[in-house]
Amino acid sequence: MPATLVTYDLHKEKSDSDRAAIRQAIKTIGSWARLSESSYAVSTFLSPGEIHGKLRPYLDDNDHIYIIRLTQPHSGFGPTDVNEWLRYNL
Repeated sequence: MPATLVTYDLHKEKSDSDRAAIRQAIKTIGSWARLSESSYAVSTFLSPGEIHGKLRPYLDDNDHIYIIRLTQPHSGFGPTDVNEWLRYNL
């Protein structure tokens, strides 16, 4: 399955429950690894446009979101489980 980066910025007027809602929506898209507070790598057959359509209801017009296909090579470091997820899914 292709891996896709989902990164977003919800502005300050968002509540903790709003932030939790978009995180939960991302986790339903496919196998995932959290790269940072608001960035996820997701393994899914959905296109970036289809992912955007699923997440758009959780965003206001002043929020930002980017959905980008991921491929090898990659470089970085972080938690072992994230590194393993990337190694397996990219």
